[in-house]
Amino acid sequence: MIVITGASGNLGRLVINELLKSVSASELVAMVRNPASVEDLARQGVGVRKADYTQPDTLDAAFRGADKVLLISSNEIGQRVAQHTHVIAAAKKAGVGLLAYTSILRADTTPLGLGVEHRQTEAKLAESGIPHVVLRNGWYTENYAAGIPAALERGVILGSAGDGRIASAARADYAAAAAAVLLLENQAGKVYELAGDEAYTLSEFAAEVAKQSGKSVRYQNMPEAEYAKALKAVGLPEALADMLADSDAGAAKGGLFDASKTLSTCIGRSTTPLSEVVAKALA
Repeated sequence: MIVITGASGNLGRLVINELLKSVSASELVAMVRNPASVEDLARQGVGVRKADYTQPDTLDAAFRGADKVLLISSNEIGQRVAQHTHVIAAAKKAGVGLLAYTSILRADTTPLGLGVEHRQTEAKLAESGIPHVVLRNGWYTENYAAGIPAALERGVILGSAGDGRIASAARADYAAAAAAVLLLENQAGKVYELAGDEAYTLSEFAAEVAKQSGKSVRYQNMPEAEYAKALKAVGLPEALADMLADSDAGAAKGGLFDASKTLSTCIGRSTTPLSEVVAKALA
């Protein structure tokens, strides 16, 4: 039995859809805070268990009988380590044979501030003694594609990534990798550095948006602090704005680039091209 945490989220749903191509729905469990959010999965025969990273007592029941667990990192920045520690402890108590964790690309050396909690979680995993595999995911191309509507309206894409190359991939690519690893044996102790086959600068990203939309779109680079201020001015929460600006600044230092093609090797196909993600966003 494989338990997917955070299964109602975008990545979790995609992982389950990938797994359903190879295993029976009865072998999968979607762990969620709100079971009503995955009623469609339940109708397909996927088990649904209510649990919360912040409530350790709910995790014991969620992991009962689990052979493998995919711990999708929490989206609550600043609370992640405590939440992940609860999951690791519950998985160990349940005797889980393998815990897969979604970390960040080169977590041990990344200049991105996001790396701090991922490094701490990886350390907790090592200390726990539980068999585990680390999926160090690079950037989702959708992170930038989400800003396309605003870019078309204003004619500009703002950022602080400079000429840093970004080897992003579609969320579905990372989901396919997670599913593939969960279905393999002898994965304990492995670390996968996952990123897209194709790398681009934000200037090149803007050019692709302009090409496909037929509208004038350019990239405007800004100092990190000014970019964070601009994000807050359009309504983004302070913590999110600061995180995005920090990540862009990290990209300028090479933090979102990787040329190993480990991701495409893992999934047995090329990663989704930037042009395809842009086309989908424009549609």
